[in-house]
Amino acid sequence: MFACFALAPLAQAAPPPGPPVISYDQMQALSTTIGGARVLPTTRTVPHWFGSTFDPNNGVTYGYNMVGADPNNCSGAGCDVTVTVDVIPLNVVVEGQSFNGSDAVNATLASPLFALNDYGSTPFATGTSLIPPVFYARVPGGVLSQNDAGNQLQLQDATMRAQFNKTGSSSYHLRLIPVVHDAITIVVPNGRGAVLEGPGANGVYFGDVNIQWWMTRIQNLNASLGYIDPTHLAVYLTKDVVLFFGNDPFNTGVFGFHGASDALHGNGNQAVQTFAWASYFSPGLVAAPNGGPGWALQDINGLSHEIAEWTDDPFLNFVEPWATATAPQYGCANLLETGDPVVGFGFAMGTNIYFQGPNPNGTQSADGYYHPEDEVFLPWFMRLAPNNVSEPTQSPSSNIGRYSLMGDLNLFSGFRQPATGCN
Repeated sequence: MFACFALAPLAQAAPPPGPPVISYDQMQALSTTIGGARVLPTTRTVPHWFGSTFDPNNGVTYGYNMVGADPNNCSGAGCDVTVTVDVIPLNVVVEGQSFNGSDAVNATLASPLFALNDYGSTPFATGTSLIPPVFYARVPGGVLSQNDAGNQLQLQDATMRAQFNKTGSSSYHLRLIPVVHDAITIVVPNGRGAVLEGPGANGVYFGDVNIQWWMTRIQNLNASLGYIDPTHLAVYLTKDVVLFFGNDPFNTGVFGFHGASDALHGNGNQAVQTFAWASYFSPGLVAAPNGGPGWALQDINGLSHEIAEWTDDPFLNFVEPWATATAPQYGCANLLETGDPVVGFGFAMGTNIYFQGPNPNGTQSADGYYHPEDEVFLPWFMRLAPNNVSEPTQSPSSNIGRYSLMGDLNLFSGFRQPATGCN
């Protein structure tokens, strides 16, 4: 004989509650800057040039430094500049959960930031489905940088060529060469971070970190990493990490920053280090399913924002104050920050094979593309009309040149004309 015991089924415990969900109106899309520096032609830093433009609106001539070769005075091989980018993955632990920048390294290297693509056209761009604060949906694309059609270019190369109308057979180039370093783990202490679920409740979590604490960590790394080189751009790469202000994790939305500071590894020469931090975003973190609101705010959108701003504003350039309804979170701004006016605008480029599955809740935000941000050009800030500096718009226009990379594909009327001032 044998005995057996019939076990009563155990009651199923309710799953632990997930992190709080942030709403679209709480998730402000923001970037910022750190520091700034005065440079001379002899300063040991990234290759750069100095220019100046007369602003006819206020009668002031503004000077600025930009990365690369002077498009107005270079010739031949002197117009072709290469900058090394030190990619430093940061694995961030928030409330015991890891958000690993190392997971996004391959996706970043394969992205338009470093891979070559044809910028003559794009299959999709942001449209006019406005949900505050300015998160746009996907609409069909079209002609992009028509005069560079057929050329294989990196994103920032295509952007600078269009900005200064050095397209087609021009020898003008700005090329970025990535060098990947070992990942660094940063554990966020209690009270300095929280885990939240992104807007739309797609099941994608992000690490929300206090901005002042995080900025100090980046500045400490700039000072301590022996391979940091002032002639390189240092890019600190995270995945699904966002920064909040003060003590309220819901006062959040900073996805990146860039800056410049006196370098500690200048080998005795006067040196200025430029750097940037930005997060690679999982497709459903902000982007709603099926091309809905926030469509472009995924993968390298924030990284493209910071690298474009580093190119036009590496040491912090001041311009006539501007404001735009597309970026009310910036208020009245006076920096030549090319990405800030067009936060939420972007276009599809390249083939993305990374993180393309469904969101955790089964919906689908990924669409097989990368999503670079649109970038505003120098003539917009300088109130130049007509714009005889940049590549012409896709269709003939009274101002001739485009005021952003997307040109006619950016449907907001404020980017068909120069910037307006602050009320």
